[in-house]
Amino acid sequence: MTMNLPAGYNHDGATYSDGAKIIEATLDHPIEIHLWEDRTRGELWVPTYDPTGVELLADDYLRIAGNNAVDNGQRTFEFRAVKPGTHRILFEKRMGWKFTAEDRRVFDVTVLDAMSRRSL
Repeated sequence: MTMNLPAGYNHDGATYSDGAKIIEATLDHPIEIHLWEDRTRGELWVPTYDPTGVELLADDYLRIAGNNAVDNGQRTFEFRAVKPGTHRILFEKRMGWKFTAEDRRVFDVTVLDAMSRRSL
């Protein structure tokens, strides 16, 4: 199931442009992206990004299910912007036995340096 959003879509304070969620950040301040994952089905979110623009600081998984038969929970990716500009982070929900992604989430991280922020 792929989430297709119309251009200019707005939800929970986030703006979407061409299906991407816009995240505003400043240099050297971490941002977190939370995604649900059902490991019982073999789901695994795999990020693709340019490491010259953002770097991955942490990748954590919090199991939510309350029994031993089910393993689903929230995956948290923590990134830090290392240079100003707009940097795209693509997440693909992968399953071990499939060649194509089950789902995709796209985030555009717009980064301003501290000097640009003061002048606004």
